[in-house]
Amino acid sequence: MIKSMTGFGRCEIAEADRKFTVEMKGVNHRYLDVNIRMPKKLNFFESAIRNLLKQYVQRGKIDIFIGYEDMTESQMTLKYNQKLAEEYMASFKQMEEQFGLDNDVRVSTLARCPEVLTMEEQSVDEEELWSGLEKAMKGACEQFVQTKTTEGENLKKDIIGKLDGMLEVVARVEERSPQIVAEYREKLETKVKELLGDTQIDEGRIAAEVVIFSDKICTDEEVVRLKSHIKHMKETLEQTEGIGRKLDFIAQEMNREANTILSKANDLEVSNYAIDLKTEIEKVREQIQNIE
Repeated sequence: MIKSMTGFGRCEIAEADRKFTVEMKGVNHRYLDVNIRMPKKLNFFESAIRNLLKQYVQRGKIDIFIGYEDMTESQMTLKYNQKLAEEYMASFKQMEEQFGLDNDVRVSTLARCPEVLTMEEQSVDEEELWSGLEKAMKGACEQFVQTKTTEGENLKKDIIGKLDGMLEVVARVEERSPQIVAEYREKLETKVKELLGDTQIDEGRIAAEVVIFSDKICTDEEVVRLKSHIKHMKETLEQTEGIGRKLDFIAQEMNREANTILSKANDLEVSNYAIDLKTEIEKVREQIQNIE
């Protein structure tokens, strides 16, 4: 199944006293462009997150938002720096003797001195932390891929419908081409008769002029290639992975053939058909920009 680059995924995992929330959204982009927003505590896992994402996504602009809650009360501890406190007291004693002051230092005073008491975060088991984050990431990625797949199927149906419509227009071009030559011959003969009157018409010269005209406006090769490109695009849409760039290339080739048909057109009806083809091809190209 083809996938769109537009999608959304969300997953929340709560284990023991920790909760992980992962949200991701994607839009079309030429390459894989990932932007991750997460708490500083989880920055260590950025590389692992990117590697995990590559298992699910090939290209697109993806924004990932990661939330983390730690409901435990034991993560922060109070640390008493005894050595530093002793140095403070020694300095206070020295000032007392040097300046003849009362040493009225109390415990509360000493505790307010910088770095005597500090809050420290206890070390966290990285494997345990990654285990929860990985589950949330995988859950969000799976939902993300599901929405991309659903949107991809809608894109596929729309593109195939447009391709079928283009085949109908190509068939009209094929049908119209012989009529243009016949009409040109008729006009040419009428004009020659008006100029020559009763003089015998040189049928060989008329035929030669018609052949030259027919060769000039002939779009048989362009029509065959265009039909081939349409068939190729339909076949490519049945593939599963990384077809966006390939489809875009095929669409460019289709547009090239439509341009040639338009440049050769010596008939208003064929010109309009060629314009219709270019319009539909452009619509297809716009849709292809969203395919991964």
